[in-house]
Amino acid sequence: ARSQTPTPIMPTYLRRFGKDAAQIVEPVPSDIDVAQAVEPAHITQVASAAGFHPDDVLQHGPHKAKIDIGALKRFPASNKGNYVVVAGITPTPLGEGKSTTTVGLCQALGAHLNKKVITVVRQPSQGPTFGIKGGAAGGGYAQVIPMEEFNLHLTGDIHAITAANNLVSAALDARMFHEATQKDEALYNRLCPADKDGNRRFSPVMLRRLKKLGIAKTDPNELTPEERTSFARLDVDPEKVTWRRVLDTNDRFLRKITVGQNPTEKGMERVTGFDIAVASEIMAVLALTTSLADMRERLGRMVVATDRSDNPVTTDDLGVGGALTVMMKDTIHPTLMQTLEGTPVLVHAGPFANIAHGNSSIVADQIALRAVGNDGYVVTEAGFGADIGMEKFCNIKCRYSGIDPDCAVIVATVRALKMHGGGPPVVAGKPLDHAYKSENVELASRGTCNLVRHIENARGFGIPVVVALNRFATDTEAELAAVKAAALAAGASDCVVCEHHAKGGAGAADLGNAVARVCEEARKGPSTFKFTYPVEQSLKEKIEAIATKIYGASGVSYSALAEEKIALFTKQGFGNLPICMAKTQYSFSHDATLKGAPVGFTLPVNDVRCSAGAGFIYPLIGDMPTIPGLPTRPAYYEIDIDMETGKVLGLS
Repeated sequence: ARSQTPTPIMPTYLRRFGKDAAQIVEPVPSDIDVAQAVEPAHITQVASAAGFHPDDVLQHGPHKAKIDIGALKRFPASNKGNYVVVAGITPTPLGEGKSTTTVGLCQALGAHLNKKVITVVRQPSQGPTFGIKGGAAGGGYAQVIPMEEFNLHLTGDIHAITAANNLVSAALDARMFHEATQKDEALYNRLCPADKDGNRRFSPVMLRRLKKLGIAKTDPNELTPEERTSFARLDVDPEKVTWRRVLDTNDRFLRKITVGQNPTEKGMERVTGFDIAVASEIMAVLALTTSLADMRERLGRMVVATDRSDNPVTTDDLGVGGALTVMMKDTIHPTLMQTLEGTPVLVHAGPFANIAHGNSSIVADQIALRAVGNDGYVVTEAGFGADIGMEKFCNIKCRYSGIDPDCAVIVATVRALKMHGGGPPVVAGKPLDHAYKSENVELASRGTCNLVRHIENARGFGIPVVVALNRFATDTEAELAAVKAAALAAGASDCVVCEHHAKGGAGAADLGNAVARVCEEARKGPSTFKFTYPVEQSLKEKIEAIATKIYGASGVSYSALAEEKIALFTKQGFGNLPICMAKTQYSFSHDATLKGAPVGFTLPVNDVRCSAGAGFIYPLIGDMPTIPGLPTRPAYYEIDIDMETGKVLGLS
């Protein structure tokens, strides 16, 4: 038996940024310059201080490591730290500093308030890193470091997901090809070939298909001709293939493609497309799994197509479920990194709450909650605005994990609220309009309707709310006071002005104290957490619950395709799954131009997909592309390498 986890000690290497700290520079340098000015502690120091046993620390160089999922068994099952989710208001294209706030809050709790804390964030996609938004390590003096490693390949999880996803695509197209070009007996004999002694056997994954078909035989020679045909022919309907290839690059020209055009494919062309890698169902499986065995089952039951009899065809039917698990086996272990001030960070799963699940993993949260103990804090992040990221956190992630949050932090800025109040459009890459640089209390006040709805939604889940109001240099005291008054009137437990971008954890100390107070109060009584809908409701009822209760819609419309898919998935037995909406992040509605808190609109569902392995139904709202495109001037123009030092330049 492995030895018990050593008693955690307060780390001696913690770096505290404060008003007297020599490290703080004004004005704040670029993110990469700030990050590279700090020498990270060795990852074994971070791991030891967080309470992880050396046997569970799988190093990937000096500054990052995988934490073995087996670490869960070392901590008492009764350990459950304070669970805090960070979400945001409906953002501008520039972002409002949600990741920065997540990191800054944890630097405050750990390095300044002497609390045990672990940050849990998602691995960035290289799509926005090289596109328009940049990376997701935080910013200024509140970052995860080394930020170059965090924002690029990290420990290879997204690459593994990409490879696994595309293996499914290759297996599916190959199987359709072979079934179309072979007769039943030849197909069966090639699937179950005889060895040199004339013996044949079913592989373990084939036994899963036999069980699904109700064939209780384990000897390939015993199957009747009808059983052989049923086993060997998946009989996929080419018009009902739902699985798509992925890559971790913004590439609009892959949204719709034709495959099978070469003469060797014998005319088996079909129209398909690519998604961004982090929108792969395999990423969602990683985010929602609870063990390696659970991952194997989820990967095996992913639906890739429908056959000509309207039955779902799964990855286990293709015979690839076990291989996927092998490709994904190392990804189940979260990656350990650190903040600029030395507090521990677990990085796991991926972003894009607009077109994906968009939350950090259950496994990482579970490990962190046990590691910090009952008095510690785990701060996890939900993607984009609270209407999509936090809604999925509550209705999907918490439903599967069984863990209730103690506090929600909603990040806001005066800049974004002015936009929601009717200010000019905010466009990434273009200078801000004068309206955002001068005092306009009325404009900011009108925009607080957006913040108010997010607060009301969070309280509708039964979660107490603290608003983190990120200060910009152009904000005035009157504008900040107006926002704070609106937040408190809407039911927020507190609204705290934050300056962690410029001051590190010291700039979020008040936020840390507010979160600690709210968590302490929440734990005095039973949890009040609740879901938006019961899963027993019909798919339409669940979609409409989110649309009306969270978004403010008056109703939902369905395209003919969406109606057909809903009926099919219900018939196939997937009607009891929760809902994962794919919707623009720039509005409560489907229309990115509708700012503030719109009401009375009809939400259009244009398509519906089924992620049976991950465990949700995936409606596509409006014209929602599932792979982004590149802007005229992408971020990669600034990215290069210093040939003398080897340092990365220009990454943001």
